[in-house]
Amino acid sequence: MALAVRIDDEGNRMNGSLAYGGYGVASGDRTRTLFGQTMGLVAVTAGIFALGAYAGRNLSYGVAIVCYIAAFICLMVMNFAVRRSATASTVLLLAFGALMGVALSPTLSYYATTNPSILWKAGGATALFIAGFGSAGYATRRDLSGLARASFWALLALIVFGIVLIFVHIPHAELIYSVLGLVIFAGLTMVDFQRLRRTQNLDSAPLIAASIFLDALNVFLFFLRIFSRESN
Repeated sequence: MALAVRIDDEGNRMNGSLAYGGYGVASGDRTRTLFGQTMGLVAVTAGIFALGAYAGRNLSYGVAIVCYIAAFICLMVMNFAVRRSATASTVLLLAFGALMGVALSPTLSYYATTNPSILWKAGGATALFIAGFGSAGYATRRDLSGLARASFWALLALIVFGIVLIFVHIPHAELIYSVLGLVIFAGLTMVDFQRLRRTQNLDSAPLIAASIFLDALNVFLFFLRIFSRESN
C-alpha cells in the first residue's frame, strides 16, 4: 500500500489559511520570504530523505518498520511543536525526512537493484506533477477550502479502499488505486501551495514544508506503482 498520509493543522488549513477575511492576503515581501523558507525546507528534507534511504539500504525490514513508526511520531509532534517553537518543528521535520528515508529504503533498494530506470521516471514525473499543480494552486485566486475538505475525505476513502484490497481481489486494482491517489494529491498539492501563498505566519514554514514534502512523496510512490506495472 502506498504511503497515503497527511499532516494537517485543521485550524490553519480549513479556517485560517485559505481565507483571511478582513486580514487579507499576506504582503508580497512576507509571501516571498515564506515561500523561500518553505521550499528550502522541502529541498533539505528531500535531501535528508535520500541520505536516509542510502544509509538504510542494507537494513532489515524490521528496522524499516520501526523507523516508519518513529517518523510519524515526529510528524504528529510537529503539529504541537509548530505553535511553540519553529526551531523544534524544523528539527522534527528533518528527523522525519531521515527516518522516512530509512523506512522506505527496502522499497527503493529493490527498484534500484531490479529496474533503476523506474526510479528516474517516477522522480521526473513527480517533479512535473508537483510543479504543475503547485503552480496552479499558488496562482489561483479562487478559495480552495472546499477542495481541501473534499480531498481530505477522498484520501480517507482511498485508505479504506487500500485496506479492502488486502483482502479482496479486484482486476487492475493497483492501477485504479494509484490513479485515484494521483487525482487526490493533485487537489491536495494545489491546496498546500495556495496555503503557502496566503499564510501570514512565517513560523508555519516547517508545517507547510512537511505537507508539501508528503504530497511529493505520495505522488512519487504512486508513480512507482504505475511504472512498475508497465515494466512487468
